[in-house]
Amino acid sequence: MPTLDTTTPELSVIVVAADSGPSLRDCVDSVLACTTSLELLLIDNASSDGIPQAIARARENDARLRLIYNRTNLGFGPAVNRAAAQARGQNVLILNPDCLLQQAALRRLLEVLGAEPRAGLVGAVVCDARGVPDPASYRRDPVLQRALATLFKRDMDGVNFAGDMPDHPVEAEAVSGAVMLMPRRVFESLDGFDEKYFLHCEDLDLCRRVRDAGWRVLLAGDVRVSHGKGGSSRHRPVFVSYHKHRGMWRWFRKFDPAARKPLLAAAVWLGVWAHFLVQVPAQLWRLARQ
Repeated sequence: MPTLDTTTPELSVIVVAADSGPSLRDCVDSVLACTTSLELLLIDNASSDGIPQAIARARENDARLRLIYNRTNLGFGPAVNRAAAQARGQNVLILNPDCLLQQAALRRLLEVLGAEPRAGLVGAVVCDARGVPDPASYRRDPVLQRALATLFKRDMDGVNFAGDMPDHPVEAEAVSGAVMLMPRRVFESLDGFDEKYFLHCEDLDLCRRVRDAGWRVLLAGDVRVSHGKGGSSRHRPVFVSYHKHRGMWRWFRKFDPAARKPLLAAAVWLGVWAHFLVQVPAQLWRLARQ
């Protein structure tokens, strides 16, 4: 049995698993290799692959790791909220299960957070295996005009900032939900994620509410974090796509002034779900080829 650690760690890292695959082991190993005072809360949304249980057995003597098991898949935001309710750290780092965290990156994220008194959320530039940055690391609110610009490939006016990623901390409207560092008091003051999102767009919602509450959202442009392709997206593409579109509709209804116009809102609703339906055949075809 691991020795109970009663000290307050600097950081609580929260990872949500949902049949996340072997990359989850690498994520956990990378976090626990960091020397920052931390705890890792791994919350499992009813995975069937047995990997969270295997990690628990392999790390049974490491008091920094705590496993939380859900009987059903609660969704991403609700799972994070339940883990955060048990967190003891001064700060909370929400990390995707296919991310690899290095000590230098973690130290820099904490430095950026500590340097700005009104910093409510700090993100990083997430990169693929080749080191190519994900444009979604540095985002604007996805209001209707920007969402349409992104859909029609007008990058300069879209949701994601066009051009090269910054190499220094900058203010952003939103950052990637794959890596989100917050003071725990800020997360708690906002009641965490909006649990009416199941998967996707809850990160955009949280960034917006951080700003609306008077805090700053920052992108640590000089921090790169490796981010793979999620297991859930590969194995359940239609399920993930459905909840992505559902999240897009919820964000629009909550925050976009265009939603106040009933006819325009109806057109957006039709557009969102038509876009989802058009994508389904190709998603099923790719799934059948795996």
